[in-house]
Amino acid sequence: MRRRLPRTMALPAAVALLLLLAPPAVADSTIPTTPLPQPVSPGQPPVSAPEGPQPLGHAVGDAAASLGIVRLLPNAVPTESILPGFSEQLPRQSALEAGMGLSSAQANSEAYLSWERSIANSSPGGLAVAGDAPQGPGGLAQSALPDNPQPLAGGLTAPPNPLVNAGLLSGSVHARWNPALGPCVGTIADASTSAASMSLLNTIPTAPSLPIGRLSGLPPLAGGFDPSTSLQALGGLLSGSLGSGPAATGALVSLPETLSSHSVMRLVDLPDSANKAVESVSTLQAGEIDLFKGTPLELTLRVTGQPTLRVTSTGNQATSKVEYTAPVITIERQGQVLYTLDAAHPTKDIPIGLPLKALSDELGTAVQGLPVVGGLVATANGLRQLSTTAGLVLDIGVLRLNIAELNQNGQQLTIPFGGYQLGASARLLDLRVLPTQALQGLLPTGTPALPSSLAQVSLGEQIGRAYAPAGGVVCGSTTPVAAPVAPQPPDAGNLPKQLAYTSGAYSAVPMFWTGTALLVLGAILVACVPARRPVKNPVKPSPHPRVPGSGT
Repeated sequence: MRRRLPRTMALPAAVALLLLLAPPAVADSTIPTTPLPQPVSPGQPPVSAPEGPQPLGHAVGDAAASLGIVRLLPNAVPTESILPGFSEQLPRQSALEAGMGLSSAQANSEAYLSWERSIANSSPGGLAVAGDAPQGPGGLAQSALPDNPQPLAGGLTAPPNPLVNAGLLSGSVHARWNPALGPCVGTIADASTSAASMSLLNTIPTAPSLPIGRLSGLPPLAGGFDPSTSLQALGGLLSGSLGSGPAATGALVSLPETLSSHSVMRLVDLPDSANKAVESVSTLQAGEIDLFKGTPLELTLRVTGQPTLRVTSTGNQATSKVEYTAPVITIERQGQVLYTLDAAHPTKDIPIGLPLKALSDELGTAVQGLPVVGGLVATANGLRQLSTTAGLVLDIGVLRLNIAELNQNGQQLTIPFGGYQLGASARLLDLRVLPTQALQGLLPTGTPALPSSLAQVSLGEQIGRAYAPAGGVVCGSTTPVAAPVAPQPPDAGNLPKQLAYTSGAYSAVPMFWTGTALLVLGAILVACVPARRPVKNPVKPSPHPRVPGSGT
């Protein structure tokens, strides 16, 4: 049998068990705390304070340009926003955007990260779906801080793109920032991109993929026109294929010559002031633009002038300004000027129609299987310009050409600093493929309704923004502030021998003494309460003993 320990050993055993489980005792009854970290040297500033002189100037702005952008179904997709109700207020996005030859220069003195103060970027292209645009590879980028005494230049690798194709691309980027003077370095960011050749939109993927002959209620077409060509190829004006190379024929827009963009962010002098103004400059250079290259109806657009968008913010609305040098574009065919686009006449609509049988009857010859563009028809005997197309051509679309489209907006701001922000945008050439009401009526039953614009091609899109504090940018730096004298470290004799306990140790101390008291109280109760002996029930003899062998 197991022998039980005497009750007199209950209290000493409980105390011994608690002593074995207790943490080691400290010299002092108070728990020491972790000492505050002290600077290595008495004059060292706190960790959170910037070291050395800091720039006084504030400057924010950017300049950007693209050589070419294709937008499918522009203004068709709502813009998403994390703020409730803002999706209805923001402008709608395109279903898909594909750009080529992008350059941007940015300056931001209020950036939290030092390398975001100045950024110059040159990218071969980009793609955005419903407004979401990931950063593509193959570009050049330079940022400051640290400062970059020399620019970075090199060739760009254009990613495969089904809508925009470019030849040899090159770029150059340069980002500057002074640790003490900030943006006061003259040119803060500079980026340029150039393309040897480019073609955009070999097909209209947003148009119905129907042969012309399947249009309902279509009148008899002219002799020689092939009704098997699709609407996506604009009746044979386009190649109808995607990604056929930069020098391919059959594209809506082709640029056989070099097209370049230049974006600059810099500070300029303010009249009668030692301060500076923030200036954003975007410049484009283009020579020749071809429409329907490789077809008898090819049109040549010649650009005169160098489109330049200059946005200057002085911090004051009265003196801040937007300056734009608009281009002059002449639309020619075989050396003959057909139209001129300038500031007085910035828009021109060129209708596209199907030749009807009445046209071939009037001309006395068959057409060459192409639609009529702006009254120009291709026949076996050459090109003919129609004085009127009424009753001879069935319109299926319109090419709308726009230049400039200058937009600007300014606002007074107080955050992150008091000043004036000014922004503007412009385009060298904007071409839209618009369906007409007649085309919508010719589509078979059940075909979805066409939007107002099937596709949009923007050449030389420019954006500029500038934001300067009131009175201009101050070029200077702060005087280093002497750090407060740090308290002297305690003497070696008063240093704690051990570090403070963690939060778990602080919680374990009261729990330990509470358990100790309960165990000691239990041991005392067990030792003091007298023991009870169990009482046995006696067995009483029967009053009538049974006689063995008898039945009773």
